[in-house]
Amino acid sequence: MRRLILVAAAALTAATAGTALSQDAKMSFFVTSVGSGKGADLGGLKGADAHCASRAEAAGVKGKTWHAYLSTGAEDARDRIGKGPWVNAKGVKIADDVASLHGDANAISKETALNEKGEVVNGRGDKPNRHDVLTGSKPDGTKIADQTCGDWTMSGAEGVAMMGHHDRTGLDDSAAAKSWNSSHASRGGCSQEALKGTGGDGLFYCFAVE
Repeated sequence: MRRLILVAAAALTAATAGTALSQDAKMSFFVTSVGSGKGADLGGLKGADAHCASRAEAAGVKGKTWHAYLSTGAEDARDRIGKGPWVNAKGVKIADDVASLHGDANAISKETALNEKGEVVNGRGDKPNRHDVLTGSKPDGTKIADQTCGDWTMSGAEGVAMMGHHDRTGLDDSAAAKSWNSSHASRGGCSQEALKGTGGDGLFYCFAVE
């Protein structure tokens, strides 16, 4: 009986390892399941990138370089994320390249903008709503001056951050309301409370650069 248990345990371990390797080979895009906990203070781009890497590693995805989709006063988000293509944790393609990601051809929606665990992120109509995703970017992925919460180092009542809707849903049918990366600015500052106040939680997009 003990031998059978050991054999079964070994088989389960092998199967789990195979799943992890399969996911590692596929996932190259996700929304963070949690933010920094300090609002828009992510520790700058370096801290945001490290958060992407730690989230991916915790989900069993290793051996990739991850960058946060965030613009700063000196850098555009679109230039940080590699060339593509990118797929989510379920293997669904989000976009082939930078151009299609920022055009009508991308496949970002509530059903596809999954977190690193392969889970759907709460959107408009859910409680709590978490669809505001930090970007600091215009629709084309370039920076918006002074809408990056001090280049992702501020967490108080001052500052402002541009955010997108990962579920492509807002208060109306405008292009901004449906934008995944440039919907509206934060209100009330850069704190966790301010971000939650408009339907967010300090989450952001992560892309595998290679």
